[in-house]
Amino acid sequence: MRQALAEAGLAAAAGDVPVGAVLLAPDGTTVLATAHNERELTGDPTAHAEVLAIRRAARVLGEWRLTGCTLVVTLEPCTMCAGAIVQSRLDRVVYGARDEKAGAAGSLWDVIRDRRLNHRPEVVAEVLARECAEPLTRFFRETDFRPGPTLG
Repeated sequence: MRQALAEAGLAAAAGDVPVGAVLLAPDGTTVLATAHNERELTGDPTAHAEVLAIRRAARVLGEWRLTGCTLVVTLEPCTMCAGAIVQSRLDRVVYGARDEKAGAAGSLWDVIRDRRLNHRPEVVAEVLARECAEPLTRFFRETDFRPGPTLG
């Protein structure tokens, strides 16, 4: 989780929401990929840390199935990321801070463990939760971060 927190710091330094992710190989220690939010940098709404880490790990392995792998992320995954986690067949998700507004691993929804789906990764919640929540709280308190323009 500490490595994911370092990634989150890179996102904040680039003006993005400080979320970081690390994807571990089945041995639980080898890092296959790291990522942080890059939505502001790339202008890509899907450039969440989790999705980027999954894409990068799949490239490293040459395989879309990430069976046996663990995703460590500083913030509870949203519905988009939860879907990517299920589709990539990850075995485990470890997250830090809960996301009561958009979390899809037990807070607002529980997409990852939905019994109707064919794959349900294990979820380990609130690892270093305070340490993971602090950069998010600081970012939104201290920056003038506003999502892009609204229509209408």
